[in-house]
Amino acid sequence: MSEVTQSAISVPAGAPPKPPRRALPPLMQLSDAAAERLASLYAGGQAGMLLRISVNTKGCSGMAYEMSWVEAAGPTDERVTDKGQTVLVDRKASLFLIGTIMDYRKEKLSAGFTFTNPNEKGRCGCGESFHV
Repeated sequence: MSEVTQSAISVPAGAPPKPPRRALPPLMQLSDAAAERLASLYAGGQAGMLLRISVNTKGCSGMAYEMSWVEAAGPTDERVTDKGQTVLVDRKASLFLIGTIMDYRKEKLSAGFTFTNPNEKGRCGCGESFHV
């Protein structure tokens, strides 16, 4: 049996340097309204907690955003900090949420967080679920 060894890779003299790596796009961003609402929640009834965002299989389109309050980040949570506020993102949801903007909207009869996700290909009629 032959043994595989790894040799050092050397760059020939005079070779052009490698270009710097491009920065990755942010996993998520918060609108000003979402950041203000999170600050209010974190200072009030949810003090000491963090908002955790995940994506689960459900609804007529197949996937839905889920939010829950947790005391600390889990071992696989991604920490997203924007506009001075922190949210956690379940690592399994990361690929579905890249580039998403979380907003907070107040309507006449409702208020809540919304997501503008560039990865969505469609939503169900009720708006509760989406597909990518």
